Amino acid sequence: MVQLPIRLHKSKPAQKYSEAFKRQVVREFEKGAVTKDQLQAKYSIGGHSRILTWCRKYGKFAYPDQSSPGRPMKDPQKQRIKELEKKLKAAELKLIVYDKLIEVTNRELDADILKKIEAELSMSWQQKKD
Repeated sequence: MVQLPIRLHKSKPAQKYSEAFKRQVVREFEKGAVTKDQLQAKYSIGGHSRILTWCRKYGKFAYPDQSSPGRPMKDPQKQRIKELEKKLKAAELKLIVYDKLIEVTNRELDADILKKIEAELSMSWQQKKD
């Protein structure tokens, strides 16, 4: 019986990084001057998602979960603009619904609801002034 030599693959031990180092890398990434891959090469950081994990933990911006594709937005103003655009679109849709509701109510009651509401508000303001 012939014995074959057994070769064990020696893996590198997991490298430990200080919290200050992690925060520095996250700051550099969030500035947007360098990419994740460039930072990995610059500091010899292994792993595909290590920097993004640090960003989720130490970063200032909202980073998506690992399941969502795409790169997170770096510019907080752009992120805020997108949020406000989304809210504006929802408000515009709500306004359309209210306009349709008033139109249907006017048709059903054969009266101008807005004029009645304005008159009531005007009277209540007059009463508060007196």
